[in-house]
Amino acid sequence: MIKRKLSQFNFELPEELLADRPSVNRDEARLMVVDRKTGKFEHKLFKDIINYFDESDVMIFNETKVFPARMYGNKEKTGARIEVFLLRELNKENLLWDVLVDPARKIRIGNKLYFGDDDLVAEVIDNTTSRGRTLRFLYDGSYEEFRQKLNDLGETPLPKYIKREPDAEDEERYQTIYAKNEGSVAAPTAGLHFSRELLKRLEIKGIDFANLTLHIGLGTFRAVEVEDLSKHKMDSEEIFINSDTADLINSGIQNKRKVCAVGTTSMRAIETSVTTQGLITPYEGWTNKFIYPPYDFNIANCMITNFHTPKSTLLMMVSAFGGHDLIMSAYEEAIKEKYKFFSYGDAMLIL
Repeated sequence: MIKRKLSQFNFELPEELLADRPSVNRDEARLMVVDRKTGKFEHKLFKDIINYFDESDVMIFNETKVFPARMYGNKEKTGARIEVFLLRELNKENLLWDVLVDPARKIRIGNKLYFGDDDLVAEVIDNTTSRGRTLRFLYDGSYEEFRQKLNDLGETPLPKYIKREPDAEDEERYQTIYAKNEGSVAAPTAGLHFSRELLKRLEIKGIDFANLTLHIGLGTFRAVEVEDLSKHKMDSEEIFINSDTADLINSGIQNKRKVCAVGTTSMRAIETSVTTQGLITPYEGWTNKFIYPPYDFNIANCMITNFHTPKSTLLMMVSAFGGHDLIMSAYEEAIKEKYKFFSYGDAMLIL
């Protein structure tokens, strides 16, 4: 049966399995290994992943860096506290940003918002969606000082299911250790499990690292509201894949090595820039690719991913890759074994 309906990706997830904090050590989260050929599951620690890879295998990492996207301002006159979630910069010269505001009903075109000690002001100049607004920031200093001000005022954009305030630990742990290019409003969570020591051990073993960037927007977490998945539209996200990365990946494919996408974002990026020969080509641009079953993957032959929430686009991609029935039974097993789910949760390696 072709799996394309939203209801086929639903399951009961006990609330206590949503991870509120990361594992004590990055590489000691739990790891479920799912073998597509045998249908067997193994239960390991993340650092055991090294035993599944050999010299000249390729791992594809998303080097995007999360910026402190969540800010709180006060509305002029009333002083009401408004959450402003920075989505993306629209225009550098005019300090225009695409944002979400909460509560949205209070924020209209022409309203001004004051941040910090009122040393940063923004004016609402357009409505984009029900909660979306375009803000023009009013700031006298240089662009670099303005960006520093945003960083100082912003906080780590933890997902909404985590009900606590972010702290210093989140600043470090809601970021991969190889994060380099700022632009994401959410972490590429499969990569959070890699520690410096583990990367070093993989490097010594001769694993090749192919680095790309996909800046994650909130569309990744947007609820799917249509039963027919072909009618769901993904938000666009920006991708950068250079020729060195493409060469490394293509050599892995041609030499029949393991080519492993670390995370759904790496997978979406590589599937966006495929040639007719089933290789990858350098790419700079945007993608709104939505991967759900049935789907023929071109580049990666294994993937690392976290455990995702019911009805999410991330679960749909994983089930397209692993096979719907196998992945849903792996999830049943994960719930039985009390694996932790979502951004700070445990990991799965699909071979």
